[in-house]
Amino acid sequence: MTTRTAPRPGGPAPGSLAGSALAVPAFRRLWTAGVVSDGGDWLLFVALPLVVLRLSGSALTTSVAFLLELLPPILLAPVVPRILARTDSRRLMVTVNVVQACGLVPLLLVGGKGLPAGTALTVVCAVIVLQAVCSAVFEPAKNTLLPTLVGPDRVVSANALVGLNQDVGRLVGGPLGGVLLVVGDLPLVAGVDLATYVVSAVVLAGLPRPGPAVATTDHAVRAAGAAGAAEAAGAAETAVRVPTSSASRRRPQGLLRAFRDPATRGALAVVTTASIAQGMFVVLFVFFVRDRLGGSDADVGLLRGVQAVGAIGAGLVLAAIAGRVRVRRIALLGLVGFAGLTVVAWNASFATHALWLYVVLFALVGAPGVVMGSGLTSLLQLGASAAARPAVFAALGLGVAVGQGVGLLAAGALQAVVGTMPLLEVQAGVYVLAMALGFVTLPPGADVTRRER
Repeated sequence: MTTRTAPRPGGPAPGSLAGSALAVPAFRRLWTAGVVSDGGDWLLFVALPLVVLRLSGSALTTSVAFLLELLPPILLAPVVPRILARTDSRRLMVTVNVVQACGLVPLLLVGGKGLPAGTALTVVCAVIVLQAVCSAVFEPAKNTLLPTLVGPDRVVSANALVGLNQDVGRLVGGPLGGVLLVVGDLPLVAGVDLATYVVSAVVLAGLPRPGPAVATTDHAVRAAGAAGAAEAAGAAETAVRVPTSSASRRRPQGLLRAFRDPATRGALAVVTTASIAQGMFVVLFVFFVRDRLGGSDADVGLLRGVQAVGAIGAGLVLAAIAGRVRVRRIALLGLVGFAGLTVVAWNASFATHALWLYVVLFALVGAPGVVMGSGLTSLLQLGASAAARPAVFAALGLGVAVGQGVGLLAAGALQAVVGTMPLLEVQAGVYVLAMALGFVTLPPGADVTRRER
C-alpha cells in the first residue's frame, strides 16, 4: 500500500504553517542547528582555499588539497549504511558535531608565525580530510532521519528549508569568513566555526530520543476544520511517538541494490551526472569571470554569492507550496530551469560582457538549483524504505563525490589545452544530459513513498 505525498482531503492547507515542515517541533530544532552549522561551514569554505594558497604558493596544491575532500565519501560509502543501521541518528549527529568542533582545534595554531608553512599546510589538509569524513557520516544520517521527523506529506517542504539553510549560510558566512580572515587570520575563523558546531550539537541533543519516529498530529488539524486551523497548527507543536519497527534494526541494504532499485536509481544517476558538471564549474568559473568577462576577484565573489539570492527566494516559495505539486514534477522543473539558465549564461558572453547581466543570471540560477536539489532528495527519501535509506544516502554521497572528482580532474587537465568556453559548453551539455536522464529514468510513480516496513 502506498501513500502519496499530496495533502489528503481536509488536511493542512498547502502554504499554511500546519502544512509546512516548520509545524513539526523536532524539524524546527534540526533546521535551527543547520542554520548555525551551515553558516560556520561557509566561514571555513571561504577561508581555507586562501590559506592553502598562501602557505603553498601553488594553485595545483590548492586543487589537490580540496580533491582530498572527495575521498572520504567514496571510501566510507560501504561502511556508512552499517553505522547508521546500528546507531541512533540523533546521537550520531551530535557526536559528529562534537568531533567536527574538536577537529578544528589544530587550526587555532595556524596563522601568523606559530607554525612553519609546511607543517601548517599539513595540519590544514588533515583538518580538511577530517571534516570531510564527518560530513560523509552526518549528511546521510540527517537525510535518513528527516522523513521520520516530518512524515511524507512534508518531505519536500523540509528539504527546501534545509537547502535554504545552505544558501543563507553562503550569503552570511561567505563574506564574514573573508572579513574574519583579514581581522584575525585563520585561528579566528576556526574559533567561530568551532563555536557553531558546539551550538549545533546542543540543539540536536534536544531532538526526541529514538526508538520513536516523530510525526505531526495531522489528524488534529483535520479534526479542527477551518475554524480551528490556528488551534490545530498549535496542536502540531506536539510530536507523537510511534513504536519503532524492527526494520530500523535489520541488516542494511547494500550500495549496489540502491543503484539497481527502480525507485532510487534514476535520481542517483541524475545527481551523479549533475555532479560532474558541478565539478567542472568549480574549476572553470574563475576563468570565465576573469578571462572571458574581464572581471576582478571581487566580481568572482559577487557572482558566486549572488546565487544565494535566487535560491533563498525559491526555497521559501517551495517550502510553502510543496504540497500542491508532485515531487517528480518539482525535480524535473528544477532540472529544466538549471540546464536552460546554464546554457544561456555561458552563451550570453558571445553577445555582451556587461556584469549586471551576469549578476541577474547567476541570481536566477540559484532558484532552479534549490528546486532540483529538493526534488531529487525527496524522491530518494520517498522511494526508499526506512531500512534502505542509509544505503541510498551513502550511495548519494558516493555519486556526488565521484561525479565532482571526474569534473574537477577533467576541467583541470583540459582547460589549458581546450580552452574555457568549449569546456563550459560541455559542462552545460552535461546538465542537459542530466535533465534528459530525469525525464527518462524518474518513474511516474516516484512521488510515492513505500509503507515503512
